Amino acid sequence: MGEFEQLVLLALLRLDNRAYGMEVREEIERRTGREVSYGAVYTALDRLERKAFVSHELGEATPERGGRAKKFFRVEPAGRDALREVRRALGVMWDGVSV
Repeated sequence: MGEFEQLVLLALLRLDNRAYGMEVREEIERRTGREVSYGAVYTALDRLERKAFVSHELGEATPERGGRAKKFFRVEPAGRDALREVRRALGVMWDGVSV
């Protein structure tokens, strides 16, 4: 799993595990100071959904969105497991390294 996918999963978890793309984008920008495009967030969410690391549910359609519904994403158990594994692997690799 790539770094940006990790950031997306962590943002979802920080947002009480139910958020839509713009909230994820804002959380990543707020926490990392990196500018993030909507397209990058939705591309990552699509990849994560194909891996079964996240799922989504549709909210209510709203007039301000032209009658379209928001997709609310959540991290699935497989996504949590993948994050834990990345954290473990990085810890092992960093052990004994000084920069």
